[in-house]
Amino acid sequence: MDILKVLNLYSGIGGNRKLWEDVEVTAVELNPKIAEIYQDFFPNDKVIVTDAHQYLLEHFKEYDFIWSSPPCPSHSRARFWGSHRDDTPEIYPDMALYQEILFLRYFFKGLWVVENVIPYYTSLIPGKKIGRHLFWSNFYIPTIGTKDADINRGNIKEWQDLHGFDISKYKLNTRRDKVLRNCVQPNLGLHILNTARNISVPIQEDLFAK
Repeated sequence: MDILKVLNLYSGIGGNRKLWEDVEVTAVELNPKIAEIYQDFFPNDKVIVTDAHQYLLEHFKEYDFIWSSPPCPSHSRARFWGSHRDDTPEIYPDMALYQEILFLRYFFKGLWVVENVIPYYTSLIPGKKIGRHLFWSNFYIPTIGTKDADINRGNIKEWQDLHGFDISKYKLNTRRDKVLRNCVQPNLGLHILNTARNISVPIQEDLFAK
């Protein structure tokens, strides 16, 4: 199998990347402590601590496959519900999500996928729902079953067991359960990459809603 040059944006600790093989990965993560954990788990990957949104704009032509997982809180139903309980301030939805979908769709010649949460509003661009995620891509992604830990309970061990990451030894500047909850399940990340690799030419027709 050919080595695939992959750009993994907003990489977190690398849940989506965990089971990938025969790849040359550049991971971009803004939080330096999270980036250190990623590098520890994937020592052969190139890890860059910078703004993923800007990096995409400047470097997208260098890769065969791009995975982007822009920050999700401004789109999430949980935060929206919290704002109605007066314990969470209202914020604007971050339109960088849709900027990247449109940019990749019209300018990137390779294969790509953008991942986010299922939003509290009707998505401005239809996506593919799998588990608690919404995906946009230029190739069809078949549905597979997923299993999630108890998000509300914040059981860190359950999340660690689910994703196969033990982050107990690391000092973090954010909640551990949040770091783990932000991971895409490794088997789902592998499913999507394997699906992409079976397509030699990007499909140009609109597959978002399938």
